Amino acid sequence: MLRRLWLLFAQAVTVGLAALFIVATLKPEWLRQAPLALSPPAAPAAAVAVAPAAPSVDGTPTYADAAQRALPAVVSVFTTKEVRRRAGDPLFEQFFGGRPGDKVSGLGSGVIATADGYVLTNNHVIEGADEILVALSDGRRVEAKLVGTDPESDVAVLKIDAPNLPAIAFGRAEDLKVGDVVLAIGNPFGVGQTVTAGIVSALGRNNLGINRYENFIQTDAAINQGNSGGALVDARGRLIGINTAIYSRTGGSIGIGFAIPATLVADVMGQLIRTGKVVRGYFGIEPVDVTPELVEALKLNRNEGVLVRGVQRSAPAGKAGMEPGDIVLTINGSAVRDTPDLLAQIAKLAPGSTAQVKVLRRDKEVDLAVEVAERPAAQR
Repeated sequence: MLRRLWLLFAQAVTVGLAALFIVATLKPEWLRQAPLALSPPAAPAAAVAVAPAAPSVDGTPTYADAAQRALPAVVSVFTTKEVRRRAGDPLFEQFFGGRPGDKVSGLGSGVIATADGYVLTNNHVIEGADEILVALSDGRRVEAKLVGTDPESDVAVLKIDAPNLPAIAFGRAEDLKVGDVVLAIGNPFGVGQTVTAGIVSALGRNNLGINRYENFIQTDAAINQGNSGGALVDARGRLIGINTAIYSRTGGSIGIGFAIPATLVADVMGQLIRTGKVVRGYFGIEPVDVTPELVEALKLNRNEGVLVRGVQRSAPAGKAGMEPGDIVLTINGSAVRDTPDLLAQIAKLAPGSTAQVKVLRRDKEVDLAVEVAERPAAQR
């Protein structure tokens, strides 16, 4: 019995070894073990805010795809204006670059926002221009018409007529985070279309004295003269801002540039296209931030809100009973953080609507109903 079991075992082992030999000879890949997955599971698409740099052929990280998506929609803007100031003033001729009758040229950048030819740029790029010429990335040069400007946000909209225009895709500036990769595209110093890379170094920059309404994206991507009006794009090549200013002691880039968020730009563009102007709410007050010095000087019990330094009696706030010395705490239930936030909240209010405003007056909260008016044009 034992001998019989042994023979069966020996035969099974022999058959198994023979099968293993045949598989190892004819199909060796069947015996290779799949490697263990060491990388973490991919994040869901909705959680990815910025695309990582894609590897190039040799494995080097690159943002070439993002640049190639955005580059065709970025244009150069050339302006010409005639000098109309007084003659015979050497100081004027020195600082303004010409005598009356002379033509002065300007240079900036722009972004094709729609396929039917609306182009975004900065107001200061085309301000006072008699002629505006747009140079496309494919070499075409097209005369541009001015649709409208908004000096308070430094946005201007142009219109060009040309076939096959490559419009840029818009991203969501409100989803940006400090540290996100961005590319700045424009025509610095007239050398030609140029791409520089950096990161978002700060968000919500204001109180810079550049525009009336400021909520800048700050970046260390190199921005120089001629970049104004050009595109700030994310790592997918989507527009997230219009480059507008740099902080510099020499006129060159030192790594602090500012861009107007695409969300604000899109709103201004839409209004300029529809009506030729931007409509903002208006209270008629002179606000100032509540600082620790003011808290101590006025013996305030709270340090939030914005102090009203002056009130126009014939303006909406004056008619509603707002007084100098009031501290604005909320507008329609939204807390007021500082002066730029107050101005931004008022600007979003529809003229003709009623805003519920809570102010602090001599340690007592007072509720006011302010009938919103339309902000006078070009008031700075």
